[in-house]
Amino acid sequence: MTRNLLILLAGAGSFALLAGAFVFQVLGYPPCAMCLWQRWPHVAAILIAAVALRFGGRILPALGAAAAAATGGIGVFHTGVERGWWEGPTSCSGGGGMEGLSGSDLLALDGPRVVMCDQVTWEFLTLSMASWNAVLSFGLMAIWITAVMIKAGSSRTA
Repeated sequence: MTRNLLILLAGAGSFALLAGAFVFQVLGYPPCAMCLWQRWPHVAAILIAAVALRFGGRILPALGAAAAAATGGIGVFHTGVERGWWEGPTSCSGGGGMEGLSGSDLLALDGPRVVMCDQVTWEFLTLSMASWNAVLSFGLMAIWITAVMIKAGSSRTA
């Protein structure tokens, strides 16, 4: 595979994961704060891929790998919060910043929906969305790293 093909694959992978997150949101699974944090590195990876395809070099694919590692790391942290391995941010886990709300505030049908970071809202094969993001993002990181290691213009199989 060529470096550009790997970069395109990694950028498209981030685009697919980001699109999947928005599809789940449309289907009625609103994101928690940590879910939103996991989206930003994917946005960065998509932009990095676009620039890297235009200008080449090894620095941009290395930044793409860092972006994939960042979202993967956030996904691992989020998974730990969901599984109770460690505490998450107080703003979206445990009490979730709901102190001071009255019973009528909590029962209001038209009020904002509080999405807790420590609750799994969907899972497949016992892995939550955060876990799947981590697994797939680390796979994308490997693709980015392979792109860094391939000589420009090489058609060597990765």
